[in-house]
Amino acid sequence: MNRDGSAIAKIAGLLKNSKSILFITGAGISADSGLPTYRGVGGLYNDKATEEGISVEMALAGETLREHPEVTWKYLLQIERNCRRATFNRGHKVIAEMERHFERVWVLTQNIDGLHRTAGSRNIIDIHGDMHSLICPSCGWHDSLEDYSNLDILPPHCPQCRGVVRPDVVFFGEMLPQEKLTVLMRQLREGFDIYFSIGTSSVFPYISQPIIAAAHLGRPTVEINPGSSDVSDIVSIKLSMGAAEALDLIWEDYNKGGGNGKQSHRGWERDSLGHRHTAPSGSGF
Repeated sequence: MNRDGSAIAKIAGLLKNSKSILFITGAGISADSGLPTYRGVGGLYNDKATEEGISVEMALAGETLREHPEVTWKYLLQIERNCRRATFNRGHKVIAEMERHFERVWVLTQNIDGLHRTAGSRNIIDIHGDMHSLICPSCGWHDSLEDYSNLDILPPHCPQCRGVVRPDVVFFGEMLPQEKLTVLMRQLREGFDIYFSIGTSSVFPYISQPIIAAAHLGRPTVEINPGSSDVSDIVSIKLSMGAAEALDLIWEDYNKGGGNGKQSHRGWERDSLGHRHTAPSGSGF
């Protein structure tokens, strides 16, 4: 583990001159909550086909949900059971604490586990949705669940119209929600003083582009990731650490120095995310 004290101190110093922060997070931030960072959840599938002889990506595709909802829900339940005991970790909590401290903090997350919200963050763009939110595509009914333990019949049906309900997440092959892209574009136009990429491979444009554009404009950019990603050679500072440990050390260093997050804000001059995207393979799952 590379505990770069000078880099941590430098990041804390940058935060003292900042009042707005964008955190872009992927599966790596939930690794310390017991959720792994590779295919499936809990390594349930790896390179194996499902019992139906199809890939897990196909089982969790929007097309399969429409035509064979019982298959999609079978694997949704397996995934949810594997996540059920997970709770937020120190990394999630530090981000929530920063949101209360700084003038403007937003989280753009690929994760569907809802852990940023349970940790206390409120300004969240969960671009792939939240698996704990259920919706009925037929009539618009919606509800939030702590877990799936009370879903006795799969696929579950809407209590209002008896249509098949689904989690409010982006399945493979589906479009990203336009309303969330609109919020993201609005925030990017306003700009941030510092940008963090945490625990993500950054292979998708809507995840990497904010970092690339910020670096082009000379804004401070930080990556926290024990491995390499598509933005590792672009960021100002790279911390090869786990998210929870790194964020805790940064926050501790910042608070030791009496940081106040009161410096002037500098807005982004243009937006580079002016188009919609098709959900990538691996999105949210």
